Amino acid sequence: MEDFKKKNGADVNDKEIVFSQSIKAGKRIYYLDVKKNRKDEMFLAITESKKVVMGEGDDSQVSFEKHKIFLYKEDFEKFMNGLQQAIGFIQEQQGCYARQAAEEGAESPEAPQENLLKEEEKDSPLDGEIKIDIEF
Repeated sequence: MEDFKKKNGADVNDKEIVFSQSIKAGKRIYYLDVKKNRKDEMFLAITESKKVVMGEGDDSQVSFEKHKIFLYKEDFEKFMNGLQQAIGFIQEQQGCYARQAAEEGAESPEAPQENLLKEEEKDSPLDGEIKIDIEF
């Protein structure tokens, strides 16, 4: 197997990716990869990659911490329902833009609620249902 990887110059696992989407979010990158298994069945591989810097200055070493989740088609609906409930709970408890507004400095001491309300008046991409359209 190792010889095969070396001869082709690529990892065999890379050939099974049929669709890929990356989402950059601060120090993290999320990868959504649709892959095929040996039976030609597709599944979703979600990878979180976080940059970790050890040390300072010239002695610093950079590495990436990765976590993977494999989601199979028979679990898509249950996963999406759970994800929607979790996102809905957070929005209900903290508002749609609470963290984003705080990061952008929108919550000024003069009018913290006014700025938050202005943001909430805009159409939120998180309103309504979250849909993943994957054809098999």
